[in-house]
Amino acid sequence: MNDLKTTIPPLDAEMGQKVREYIDILTKPPGSLGRLEELAIQLAEMTSEAFPVVSPPGVIVFAADHGVSEEGVSAYPQEVTAQMVMNFLNSGAAINVFSRQIGAMFEVVDIGVAADIEADGVVQRKIRYGTRNFCKHNAMTREEVEKAITVGYERAEHMIKHGCKCLILGEMGIGNTTPSSAILAVLSGQDIRTLVGRGTGIAPEKISHKQAVISRALMERNPDRNDPIDILMKIGGLEIAGMTGAMLAAAANRIPILVDGFICTVSALLAKEMCETASDYMIAGHQSVEPGHEIALQLLRKKPLVDLDLRLGEGSGAAIAFPILQAATLMLKEMATFASAGILIE
Repeated sequence: MNDLKTTIPPLDAEMGQKVREYIDILTKPPGSLGRLEELAIQLAEMTSEAFPVVSPPGVIVFAADHGVSEEGVSAYPQEVTAQMVMNFLNSGAAINVFSRQIGAMFEVVDIGVAADIEADGVVQRKIRYGTRNFCKHNAMTREEVEKAITVGYERAEHMIKHGCKCLILGEMGIGNTTPSSAILAVLSGQDIRTLVGRGTGIAPEKISHKQAVISRALMERNPDRNDPIDILMKIGGLEIAGMTGAMLAAAANRIPILVDGFICTVSALLAKEMCETASDYMIAGHQSVEPGHEIALQLLRKKPLVDLDLRLGEGSGAAIAFPILQAATLMLKEMATFASAGILIE
């Protein structure tokens, strides 16, 4: 992906209609499996296959730090990002557990951690040692944003070439709900007070401070609502840009994207800004408790599969929701039709 332009094929509506008609002759009352039936049709349209396959899924976790964390917007110090990358590599994090559960391909990409990760297993694609503090400077240069998007695109393509049939994206970066909230404020036009939550668990009294930090940054940086690269350059994050690129790659390859929580959904909105039809290949995995997530999902026009009061990130909510996608495909593949079961209906 050299020029940040990609071609995303249209959904296969004809295949969707064939699958819709096939579902109606399975051994059940019409519509009785509800959203599962709609998921099966969506997956058929995305993949252009009558019997779509979503296994194995692929999980890519992008890790990066944020200069704005020095403003005290997170409950944890910046050093935790690198420590959590090591936890991923040692298979100790929630996303490791859930990835194993669903038989996922898994990788961690250092796209901008503020420390050197000296360990086997991490994919080294560091663009810079964390973003700049966007209260004082642009978070990145335009070139750095474009590099981060390209890294995401290439890592997704690499996983797809190795057999991934459904993409789940995760992130790790202390402070990253702050740039995500700032980006959503620009894209939604809503007051920052309606978007900002506790993130990693900051005390309620610190939320107003976080809101003030974002408001000040938006005034200072003045990102261009109509230019997603400018938004990322001024108030974004390297892992947010990486996930954006990965989603574009999945859509270009007809691979369904199971979107995780708040930060991932903001990346999804940016991918949609870059290419409107990218969102055709997205399914919302879950509803986060982060207040901005509901607004982000409304902008994306997606209804989440589950609501479990999650706010972890890492791709964890999407991984937990993945078996629902798998159930939709197995319904198509393994259920009998009335004819094959010898059931006579009038």
